[in-house]
Amino acid sequence: MAELNLQFRPLQSDDNRADFCCGNIELDRFFQRYAGQNQFRHHIGTSYVLSADTGIAGFVTVSAGEITAENLSKAVKHHLPDYPLPVLRIARLAVDKNYQGLGLGKTLLRYSFELALEMKARYGCVGVVVDAKTESVAFYQKLGFVSLSVLAGELGDRPEPQMMFIGLRTIEKAVVGVGR
Repeated sequence: MAELNLQFRPLQSDDNRADFCCGNIELDRFFQRYAGQNQFRHHIGTSYVLSADTGIAGFVTVSAGEITAENLSKAVKHHLPDYPLPVLRIARLAVDKNYQGLGLGKTLLRYSFELALEMKARYGCVGVVVDAKTESVAFYQKLGFVSLSVLAGELGDRPEPQMMFIGLRTIEKAVVGVGR
């Protein structure tokens, strides 16, 4: 494959999302049907895309969230107050089938880390939280995320995602090396 000309930018309302296919029907459906309305109508998350010459190569949807110190390991929580702490939440992350295997998942994650660092500077952020699908847990663990205990909530008949966290100190040390 020739060198990719990729641009990371916020999703635009006129982006063609219909052709995006990552191989996971839930992620495809979210991006094609709901990412736009969540961003432009409900304002509950922002999707950022890796735009390629031939379409959208991947996306990550983020929102502000919170976590309490009781969910964190002792090594992390003894430095933090015991009330809700601001985090950047990765709601969805996917790479189109045509671009898989090129490290674009790491590239999208690196951009998410940069957003978390910007959030920290503007109004506070202690880290990034993701609800990882079973097949993605190893990907996030390799990059420094740790699993958290979920105190409540069941999805019923759908597989339970694994809540994972990476702190800003780890991100600050690693952001230069992830995906570059």
